[in-house]
Amino acid sequence: MDGAERRRLLGRLTQALARGAKQARQTGAGRGRWLADVFMAVAPRIPIRDLATLSEHHHGLTAEPLADDLVRTAAKATMAVGAIGGALAAAEFAAPPLLLSAPAQLVAETLVVAAIETKLIAELHEVYGVHVPGTGGQRVYAFVVAWSKQRGVDPLAPGSVTLALGAASKAALRNRLMRTLGRHLTTLGPFLTGAVAGGALNRAATRRLGAAVRADLRRQRGLPPADTPTALPR
Repeated sequence: MDGAERRRLLGRLTQALARGAKQARQTGAGRGRWLADVFMAVAPRIPIRDLATLSEHHHGLTAEPLADDLVRTAAKATMAVGAIGGALAAAEFAAPPLLLSAPAQLVAETLVVAAIETKLIAELHEVYGVHVPGTGGQRVYAFVVAWSKQRGVDPLAPGSVTLALGAASKAALRNRLMRTLGRHLTTLGPFLTGAVAGGALNRAATRRLGAAVRADLRRQRGLPPADTPTALPR
């Protein structure tokens, strides 16, 4: 997808979210709760590839090289979202009345980044052979909770896969989304400063997430740490 198409889609999402945010304010819904509800409506539509498909889409890579490529690709994607958002913000500074749309733009960036990173977590579980049981919806909930905690899913832990998000998990999700939203405030800088900052911060955050989840999954599989030569099951 080229930059122009990314900008067009992000713009459409921003407009839709602006309408949703207005309705949420009218009903008295808090921003964090509304944002979490929107993401939970989006999450079941995130496409998660199995191991065979992942290997095919990544030039036959397997094991650690495949995991490396997944993190690298996700980091590039979230960097692009931050850069596009920063470029849009720069245009808004050139036309101050457009700043009224900035909050919805930040929400759009936040949701797209959350979806990319949730997809990354789910597919890393495929690479490391850590199977999360349950229906499609239950597995999505587990990966969303994992994203909110910036950790991998431990299928053996009580309550790691449940029918619905509990109060604590919902609170963690709201907090994570609001922290991500706060990070995207950096895109509201003049000229190209917002694009550079937004892209760099997103890329760094996605890389940290990938490293943390991979460390969790290695521990679950009894594999050596990242700096020790190892081979994942193929």
